[in-house]
Amino acid sequence: MTIEDKAVLVTGANRGIGQALVEEALRRGAKRVYAGTRQPLTHRDQRVTPLTLDVTNAAQIRAAVESVESLDVLINNAGVALYTDLSNRASLEQHLAVNLFGIYDMTQAFLPLLTRSRGAIVNVLSLAALAAVPLDPTYAISKAAAFSLTQSLRTALAEQGVTAHAALPGPVDTDMGPRIDIPKASPESVARAILDGIENGDEEIFPDPVSGSVAEGWRTSASKALERQFALLVAPQPINS
Repeated sequence: MTIEDKAVLVTGANRGIGQALVEEALRRGAKRVYAGTRQPLTHRDQRVTPLTLDVTNAAQIRAAVESVESLDVLINNAGVALYTDLSNRASLEQHLAVNLFGIYDMTQAFLPLLTRSRGAIVNVLSLAALAAVPLDPTYAISKAAAFSLTQSLRTALAEQGVTAHAALPGPVDTDMGPRIDIPKASPESVARAILDGIENGDEEIFPDPVSGSVAEGWRTSASKALERQFALLVAPQPINS
């Protein structure tokens, strides 16, 4: 799939990777970019349609669906990282509400449009989905759950022609990035690599040098082979929409 002449929706579009994804989609010739943000957004490009969209707010999701005429690519980028320890149940619940159920609810809501276009779902996750990060363990739990959701969607939606992709960035230089002094990729380079991955049809997208260093190991791993094996056990079943 190419981004040119496609309709793309990006959540968490006000800053960081989300903002960079909006700009990169425009650069690649998207015909319409829906920019979902919790606060009102303005943009100089007339191809951008702002959506007031908190992915934990069911009413706002419904209103967004009513505002979107057609959709080819749903990029679930909105996320939260609270940097609390494992004893903090409230933090775990908030991470799951945004990083897991936000993706689930957005996907359910926009699935009819994506099925019609035989489109793509892209979940912006983290390397923490593959291995827990002690800096923010409840964040890692939510991203691991969202990665499992992505794998499940991949199988469930295959017969409908909808693809599901997981972007797994390492450290990125954003407000939400890790609060440690280590090399970090720019949001712009990560956005370019994510859209490259969509256009290449990559199931897992490793969009920066740190994540790229484990890409080949993942693709040839027993875990990836097991995912493919499990997908063959039953005929794909569509999720409810």
